[in-house]
Amino acid sequence: MKALPVADKATVRRAVAELARAEKRSLSLALALHVAAAVAGLASPWLVGRIVDRVSAGAPASAVDTYALVIAACVVAQVLLSRTAQNVGNRFGERANARLREDFVARTLRLPIAVVERAGTGDLATRSSVDVATVGNAVRQVVPIVLISAIQLFLVVVAAFLLHPLLGVLILAGAPTTVAVARWYLRRAPQAYLAEGEASSELTESLTATAEGARTVEALRLTEDRTREGTARVARQWTTRRATLALRSVFFPVVESGYALPAATMLLAGGFFLDQGWVTLGAVVAATLYAQQSIEPIDHIMIFLEQAQRGVASLARVLGIGLVAPEPRGVASAPPGQRLVVRGARFRYAGGHDVLHGIDLEVHPGERLAVVGPSGAGKSTLARLLAGIDAPREGVVSLGGVPVTDLDPAERRRRIALVTQEHHVFIGTLRDNLAFAAPGATDDDMLGALAAVGADWYADLPDGLDTELGDGARALNPADAQQVALARLVLADPHTLILDEATAALDPTTARRTERSLGAVLQGRTVIAIAHRLYTAHDADRVAVLADGRISELGSHDELVRAGGAYAALWRSWHGDKA
Repeated sequence: MKALPVADKATVRRAVAELARAEKRSLSLALALHVAAAVAGLASPWLVGRIVDRVSAGAPASAVDTYALVIAACVVAQVLLSRTAQNVGNRFGERANARLREDFVARTLRLPIAVVERAGTGDLATRSSVDVATVGNAVRQVVPIVLISAIQLFLVVVAAFLLHPLLGVLILAGAPTTVAVARWYLRRAPQAYLAEGEASSELTESLTATAEGARTVEALRLTEDRTREGTARVARQWTTRRATLALRSVFFPVVESGYALPAATMLLAGGFFLDQGWVTLGAVVAATLYAQQSIEPIDHIMIFLEQAQRGVASLARVLGIGLVAPEPRGVASAPPGQRLVVRGARFRYAGGHDVLHGIDLEVHPGERLAVVGPSGAGKSTLARLLAGIDAPREGVVSLGGVPVTDLDPAERRRRIALVTQEHHVFIGTLRDNLAFAAPGATDDDMLGALAAVGADWYADLPDGLDTELGDGARALNPADAQQVALARLVLADPHTLILDEATAALDPTTARRTERSLGAVLQGRTVIAIAHRLYTAHDADRVAVLADGRISELGSHDELVRAGGAYAALWRSWHGDKA
């Protein structure tokens, strides 16, 4: 398994800057409103200080009443401005989050299939769920709160300095400790959270593989092996989470211990300054209130700094999807013909040996070709080469004289379609699931496609094509889901179809009836069927026998039976079992 890439710090910074530029009007408005709210909040401590000084000077009660009314007005203004700023900030966060999600989906859909398969489902699943959700939370809550708190803290410090420079210095008493522990934390946290995300992906991949292959695990008695594998993944995730917990266990206690320093220092040193006549009592009171007021923004910054690190790590993983080179657009559009030709094709998977050894094959337009052979012979690999998913390391696979890998991907998919025994039913209606293949298809087209693949269960659906499918709705069994996949193929109407055990989930009788119905509907189309049931080969125009990555026999069913080779022996064994 090869993990998908992770974006570096520069890429993350550029993405954040682009996001801010895209929403600069709402972001600027939110920040301006928060500054105004912060200024209104700073007025109250200053006014309290003025009250203390006026009372100390013998001012009448009416003067105090005036200050009290102004304080009340400032509090109301702060509440209104903060609420408005919060609403603007929430809208900014939701729009920015939507933009990130849409970009992620677009980048994911552009990933080459081979890259996704090498990475495994766990990595992509974790990025699309856990990481996207973490980034969304950071954009909606963490980033606005950190920015707001930073503005409030800056203005509090400025206000203290305006009272008196000495008082401004005192309000920074806790800064050295806070800055030191924050730098210590920030040097270690990014890598720790990236490791935690990677461990989560590996665990998801392991559990997904075990769940999806449960029957194989049971049949091959791999339960203990898979249990050990899962336990090892859980242990690594536990270790990485302990590492981030250790960072937090140092970071937060040290930060919180420094909260009381500014106020305590202000009271002690402020009393001395007052005795010396350097400051007034009102200034000390106001500065002490500012010191207390600074605790909340510092607390928010420190708390959300930890969540921001999670968000940055997740954003790096989300943006990493965009670092994968998209599938080449190709240099050719529509090929002049439909003849599919393989010449001297050799192929190996990364780090392995050749699984195909000099394959030569020519498939005529409109022909039905069956490919048979033992497991591991290279049948599915050949199907992937014919569909243009993988390219041979030697030789060429061409359609109409044009290498299939040189075709524009959209053009290639219109002309060549591959359906495997792996299928997926999307959450939505049956109509939605079929329309993926042909957005302009009518109801009659869809019903005809379902009939062509023998999906008789359609008649029992309560809402017909508008029946909801998927989690929490109508669940399709594997056989029904495979028929939906085949119906999509009928609607897509490519010229060349590659069926890699596409009816494996159906019982033998239904599978043969479905294949014959498909044959009638797809008359004139080129059909290449990777067969595990030999009646598929019996009904084909020609049969290719693949063994050890080589085509050992090629001809019609009758010709190969008369030849008395490997296919004939396989047919006699299979036919005898059926008899």
